[in-house]
Amino acid sequence: MNVPKTKILIVDDEPSALEILEMHLTEKDFDVRTAVDAKGFSEKTDSFKPEIVILDVRLPDADGLDLLKTLREKRDPPHVIVVTAFHDMATTIKAIKRGAFEYVTKPIDLDDLDAAIERAVGLSLAREGAEGLSVKELHDFEPLDIIGKTKKMKEIFKTIGILSSNRVTVLIEGETGTGKELVARAIHYHGPFRDEPFIAINCSAIVENLLESEFFGHEKGAFTGATSAKKGKFELAGGGAILLDEICEMPLALQAKLLRFLQDREFTRVGGERTISSNARVIASTNRQTLAMVKAGDFREDLYYRLSVTTIRIPPLRERPADITLLVEHLLKKINRNLNTRVNLVEARALRRMENYDWPGNVRQLENLLTCAAMHTQGNSLRDELVSELLDGMRAREETAGNVTCVDEHSDAPTADEKERIVNALQAAKWHYGKASEILGVSYPTLKKRIKKYDIPPKPRKHSRP
Repeated sequence: MNVPKTKILIVDDEPSALEILEMHLTEKDFDVRTAVDAKGFSEKTDSFKPEIVILDVRLPDADGLDLLKTLREKRDPPHVIVVTAFHDMATTIKAIKRGAFEYVTKPIDLDDLDAAIERAVGLSLAREGAEGLSVKELHDFEPLDIIGKTKKMKEIFKTIGILSSNRVTVLIEGETGTGKELVARAIHYHGPFRDEPFIAINCSAIVENLLESEFFGHEKGAFTGATSAKKGKFELAGGGAILLDEICEMPLALQAKLLRFLQDREFTRVGGERTISSNARVIASTNRQTLAMVKAGDFREDLYYRLSVTTIRIPPLRERPADITLLVEHLLKKINRNLNTRVNLVEARALRRMENYDWPGNVRQLENLLTCAAMHTQGNSLRDELVSELLDGMRAREETAGNVTCVDEHSDAPTADEKERIVNALQAAKWHYGKASEILGVSYPTLKKRIKKYDIPPKPRKHSRP
């Protein structure tokens, strides 16, 4: 069976350069055509339909980079290797931004050109013949879609449908990166109060003594720096919803105040006396085992039962590998839209490789990999070699992180090196307790207990100059 030759169009206004390249590539068994200007380029592109174009930047009747931009707007455009005598950074950046597959400077090194053509041929074959995923057009992309076809995910979809029609409190549990906020938003935006605000608060990202003010607001003069009255999130939410993300990091004192709000639907601002009512729906989320924290005394039992009127547990990605293909297609649509990339094919081996990975960072980690892959993909096909390289890098980072010794969440017995590990984690996190607790693998309250037990001083202050 005769295999069709790869079609290459060379566009250059120097006859001698055209002759050398045409002879070189014809000897390598490519089907070669040439053009000396933009008019010939347009005619040959339409009639010859090349798979690879070697395009000079400077042509007598047009800027080659303008032709490149036009070419990239076509459906299934050829891979374009830009050739120029200019060696400046600006030209290189402009060529890559407009979709150049490769960039070669004059005088042309034929070995470099051959290597670029070989890579382009490989991508063309992947696009034409390889099995894998074909990403559909962007018109059906919905940013708030939750993707999944497994039984566990279908049960979550049903639960969202039930919860969206009422205002009961919800607790969402799941590992980091599983999409807890996405589920919370789906509950809110599919309900009758979708036009009311949805406000998310990360309980681990706000300084402890400011959390109450963040929740309930404060009056003027309530504390140093309170130069004016401020409404809190529960007041601003009105009849909408508040997501308390990382609820398990909330200090016990504030847990008591949140419990009173859930019981009475009323609160007072910090430093205030007036009682304010709020009908805001509370949705809480955590990446920890909340019931285990209750048993350890790190989370109020009565608050837990108030929050968990309904509990949604989102499965980690490793428990639903059948959803990988759907997620890859959905995420690539999002990435292509946000980054203006054109990755619309994924090799079958790359998909299998992603399905066989554990994804400790779950969907967020998968999105990070695909984003990095899209930025480094030449052409429109995501190849197995690139996915393999990125996954190897992830494994190396995970092994490094795995060497960090964590603190035992449920043991109060002191150990010889635990204080040192806590101090090291605090220094690494720049004394941000929420981040330090993540490094050590313990809850925020547990970290605070250990800091108190070992009498670890607060972050040392820089001495001011005399």
